[in-house]
This record gives sequence, C-alpha cells and structure tokens, in this order.
Amino acid sequence: MDTSVKNQEKNKAHYEKLYSKYNVKNILYWINNLESFLASATSTETSWFAIYQGNFKDQIKGKKVLEMGCGDCVNAAVMAALGARVYANDIADASRQIVRDINRAYNFEYPIEFVSGDFLKNDLAGGSFDFVIGKAFLHHLELDIEEKFIAETNRLLKENGEARFFEPAINSLLLDKLRWYVPVKGRPSKIKRKEFEAWKHNDPHPDRSFSSRHFEEAGRSFFQEIEITPVGTLERFSRLLKWGEKRNAYKRWALKAELKLPKSINRTFTRSQLIIYRKPIKAL
Repeated sequence: MDTSVKNQEKNKAHYEKLYSKYNVKNILYWINNLESFLASATSTETSWFAIYQGNFKDQIKGKKVLEMGCGDCVNAAVMAALGARVYANDIADASRQIVRDINRAYNFEYPIEFVSGDFLKNDLAGGSFDFVIGKAFLHHLELDIEEKFIAETNRLLKENGEARFFEPAINSLLLDKLRWYVPVKGRPSKIKRKEFEAWKHNDPHPDRSFSSRHFEEAGRSFFQEIEITPVGTLERFSRLLKWGEKRNAYKRWALKAELKLPKSINRTFTRSQLIIYRKPIKAL
C-alpha cells in the first residue's frame, strides 16, 4: 500500500471518530445568530479572519460554492445560511450525517448538498462553481494528491471563479524547529520524547512543505493569478494568554496590526496563510 493511500485511510479513521457523535446544537445556535457569530469569529479566529476577507460573506449569496474537507460542517452551514448554494465534501461519512441533521433543523434557501467519498472521483460538472473553499484542508494531503486536488479545483471553477484555501505556513526553518518544543492542546512538547513520538504516530498530517512558495508553485500550472496573505504573525502570541476577553482583545488587535507589517517580515514569521487562486487555466 503506497504512502498516499495509507495517509488517506489514516485521515478517514481519525475524522470518522472525531465527527461520529457531533452535536449540531452549536451550529444551529451560531447560524441562528449569524451576524454576531461572524463578527466574533472573523475578528478573533485566524481561519475565519482569513477565509472571510474581502467581503466574502456578501460575495457568496446565490453563488455555487464547494467546500473541500467540510469536517464538522460549521463553515458549510454558515455559507448556506448566508444564501450560498453549498456543496460540501469530506472523506468521513460522519460529515454526511451532520449535513442531514442541519438541513432538517434549519430552513436554508438552498439546502446543503453532500458530496460523498473520494473527492477525486466526483461527478460534478466542470466549470460550474463560483468558489472552491478549503479551510485547513490541503495540508492533510500528500503532495502528489494535493496536485490532483488543485487540478480538480481548476476543472470545477468557472472562468471568473475563485479558490480560497486557509493553511498553516512555515516560512522559517528556525521557527519550525522551535515550535515542536512548545506544547499545545493535543500535542506534547518534543522534550517529552515518548509522548511526542506517540502523538506523531497518530497524527493524520503527512510530513510535507507548508511554505508560501510551495503553494505559489503548486498553483502556477493551473491558475493565472495567485495571491498569498500571511495570517497570524502577531496573533500567534495569543497562546501565551489565558482564555477570555483579554485574549480575544489581543487577537482582534493583532490580526489588524499585522496587516501593516512589512511584507518580508510578515511572510517570514507568519503562522498561517490565505491562498487565493484566480483565473483558472483551462487548456490543460
């Protein structure tokens, strides 16, 4: 069995377990209080801040949007509540049940469509989507599989369509080495060798490049326009603060302030990034 297949099976098992008993009550509360939820999420959480840049929430009303790796389906539900025609895909069958539960409990203008199974084997019509979204998705893929997903993104997007991917960024080898020694929720410090090795064995993420340059090069064969926005250069230090309003206040300040940093500094030290691909090259 090759590495890509093993990684895919590892991902599926991990996320089937994670989402098998997911309660949609939180999602329903958030979409029933959509404006306040988005105001908070897009000002304090890096992934929401990134994906929803450029007035994204107003751009998608009535538009056909595909989300790769919908996971817990929170973003799929939010986009559908904003009036988008959402197609949501995930390797985990548990996500299908979440979509069913949300559709039954909320009166969407366009109910969410679940695209099951291996995304690369979908039967969706080419050139039919206005947006393709991936929220912390591509970094789960081996590089050869990632290339196929980007090619499929190219195929599915309309001529004026746009792909948005929020991904981790590692543009400094020194920071990358240091970060493994700082424990975070669910990941022990590398100092604790046995615990770290056990975590690494179960981690569904492959060892691969997360650099901005990689994502630029990965998209160059398929898109004419590529835009990378660093996110989290200053926000990353919020981990030093306890949960609460003080931490959220720092995050709100940091996410705005870091946009004013010199590009070279922001790109080098960023924690994550928004990758935008536009103008798909159709003659492949």
